[in-house]
Amino acid sequence: MEEREIHLREYYRVIVKRRYTFFTIFIALFVITVIATFSTTPVYEATTKVLIQKPKPSNLADFYYVPYDPDFYNTQYQLIKSRSVAERVVNLLSLDTKEETWFPNKSKSPGIIQGTVGWFRKIFSVILNVTGISKPEPDTGNRGEIKSDETVSASDRLARMISGSITINPIKNSTLVNISYRSTNPEFATLIVNSVTKAYMDDILEMNISTSRHAISWLTEKADKERARLAESENALQKYMERNDIVTLENRLALVPEKLSEVASKIARAETDRKEMETLYTTVKEMSLDLENVGTIPAVASDPTVQELRMQILKAEQNIIEMSKKFGRKHPVMITAMGDLKILNEKKTEEIRRVIETIKNRYALARANEENFRKMADRTKTETLELNQKFIQYNALKREVETNKQLFDVIIRKIKEHNITQDIRTVDVWVVEKAAMPEFPVKPNKPLNTLLGLIVGLMGGMGMVFFLEYLDNTVKSPEDIDLRLGVPVLGMVMLSRSREKNIDIIVTREHQSVIAESYKGIRTAILLSSADKPPQNILVTSITVGEGKTTTACNLALTIALAEHSVLLIDSDLRRPRIHKIFGLDNSKGLSTYLAGVSDLNIISIGTMPEPCNLSVLPSGPVPPNPSELLSSNRMENLLKVINERFDIIIWDSSPLLSVTDSLILSKLLDGTIIVAKAGSTTFESLSRGLKSLHDMESNLLGIVINRVDMKHGGYYYGYNNGYDSSEETSR
Repeated sequence: MEEREIHLREYYRVIVKRRYTFFTIFIALFVITVIATFSTTPVYEATTKVLIQKPKPSNLADFYYVPYDPDFYNTQYQLIKSRSVAERVVNLLSLDTKEETWFPNKSKSPGIIQGTVGWFRKIFSVILNVTGISKPEPDTGNRGEIKSDETVSASDRLARMISGSITINPIKNSTLVNISYRSTNPEFATLIVNSVTKAYMDDILEMNISTSRHAISWLTEKADKERARLAESENALQKYMERNDIVTLENRLALVPEKLSEVASKIARAETDRKEMETLYTTVKEMSLDLENVGTIPAVASDPTVQELRMQILKAEQNIIEMSKKFGRKHPVMITAMGDLKILNEKKTEEIRRVIETIKNRYALARANEENFRKMADRTKTETLELNQKFIQYNALKREVETNKQLFDVIIRKIKEHNITQDIRTVDVWVVEKAAMPEFPVKPNKPLNTLLGLIVGLMGGMGMVFFLEYLDNTVKSPEDIDLRLGVPVLGMVMLSRSREKNIDIIVTREHQSVIAESYKGIRTAILLSSADKPPQNILVTSITVGEGKTTTACNLALTIALAEHSVLLIDSDLRRPRIHKIFGLDNSKGLSTYLAGVSDLNIISIGTMPEPCNLSVLPSGPVPPNPSELLSSNRMENLLKVINERFDIIIWDSSPLLSVTDSLILSKLLDGTIIVAKAGSTTFESLSRGLKSLHDMESNLLGIVINRVDMKHGGYYYGYNNGYDSSEETSR
């Protein structure tokens, strides 16, 4: 809350400070608004209420009905404002021949007063449009009701005027629409808006009839072309069927997938058989040298003959074993048995060879079967591709026939539909309320415009005030200096409104004045600026000329002297001195002659002032050609030693910082420096450059004194005509 109150006070201070600018802008804008409002020709508005609906399709017409069409009403609004409707109104009312009847004063040129008023009205309209308070209105008054244009006909001009001046205002949550027209002639506005409604209805009906006729004509021509194209495509299909025997093509093509599947199954089985026989044959072939091991192969061992012989051999071997127990090896029975066994083994060997040969033959047969099935599959695929190619061409011709037939049927159906529904309306329009002649104008709204003028004037005045304040980059208050520069402010000196010209020693004449109190406050700040003791040699300077440094130095010296301190005021401005004039002293000898070695310190006017008696003044002396060299000479150091012993406080008035280097030289030698800034004149940029110069010289800055602060008006004074400036220097 505290911050908000401070900001509000600051805004108020800015407005009060620039109140003349504020009132000038405010009065100018308000007067322009009032003049434009009360000089504007009254404009009347006539309105008719119309119901616009999209009709449902007739039962005779198979239309695709869309209940919600977001673009339907916008389309109708554009049709109402179209040139064709406006031209119908012009022709219906014969406005091109009756223009002078409705606007007899159109051809008269405006007088000086009317022209001036029109100029102010245009300015006011531009201001309102820029600020967004109002929108531009179409030209509907006497000055723009019917604009003259030598390059277009009267009918075109009137049609443009009507089309551009019609306004459409849909009523929310309904299908009702307000159609309005504004004019300076209320009777003309009523006639136009009612005629626009009738012209809109006629235009819709004519558009529907014209569209239907054009559609029927185009569809009939298109039907003849499609009929010939259909017959041509049917003949092409019939010839292709006869040439490629297409009658059984579909059945053959239906069997192809089954045949391909069957062949693929056979190929798979044949490949499996071939691989099995190939594996068996390879095994048998590798073991063919050892027939006993071949006999262990399952395919050989499972042969019935081989099994039978193996059983017989087993029995023969058992018989020999039993007989060997009774007979010897050379016994005829043993010899016979051994012979039978040998014969059986030989038969077994023969059977094994036979089985091996059988396996070889079966392997060759399996491989041959696989090759045959693969050839069959290739032939089937080739046949399938041929059938597909024929069928593709057949389907293409068939689709073309079907497409042409469908297109022809659609065209015939559309022709019948247009013949049936050509008199059905596409938009239903009813006039709910006809426009009545308006009794009161809709513009200008004098109370509203006056209020807007008041608001625009206030906003414009405040905007200009704050804009000028934003552009103002000058010193205004101690808070600004502390915030932006971080430099202490010793005090502020109020603006003197005394009629007496000489205010350089005002503290001696007006002891209780606000200005005297300001210098007393600065004196206190200086004496308390150091913890041990106050600075003895104090340099008073400014950034540029005309900021009141000499006046500040004189009054500050007098104020300190009134506090019973021995004070020496030295005019060290060796370029444009002025202190000798203020105190009425002889300036033939002074600081310059002493530093040049021409005179001694007897030139100091000690105790010559009537009040206070403890103030002494050392004038500048004649203006030397080389002030900077004199101020940096050895005699300056001797001067400091002497005066430091004789005086408590020495005030040095020097040249501006940014003009010459004299002040920088002195600031290096003296104990402290005070900068005098003129409120509303000294800029922060120049003050920053001066402070940087002192900082580079490592000078001791005591603070800043803000001079000529106009507290009465809540701002700061920018120009002085109260005799403060001298003839030689503008209040240095």
